[in-house]
Amino acid sequence: MDFRFAVRVKPGARKDRVGGRWGENALIVAVAAPAVEGKANEQLRAVLAKAFGVRKADVSLVAGDRGRDKVVELSPAPTDAAERLNKLLAEST
Repeated sequence: MDFRFAVRVKPGARKDRVGGRWGENALIVAVAAPAVEGKANEQLRAVLAKAFGVRKADVSLVAGDRGRDKVVELSPAPTDAAERLNKLLAEST
């Protein structure tokens, strides 16, 4: 089963961090990597893989490759992906 969700990326952060809500229901993800040559996107995939307990290869960008607002897909997704996402969205940044 695939699971898609919106993400707001903050590249160049002091440290990697996942949690919080941007707008209606986009997950905030801060990554230390700069937004240069796809480095932030690669770090985003790694950080989300760890947060959802999947392999980095299971995380792909569906939309927003060059912007801060992205759509991410977990495939295959863990059975508790929706619960994990809701918990991360509820965290304060």
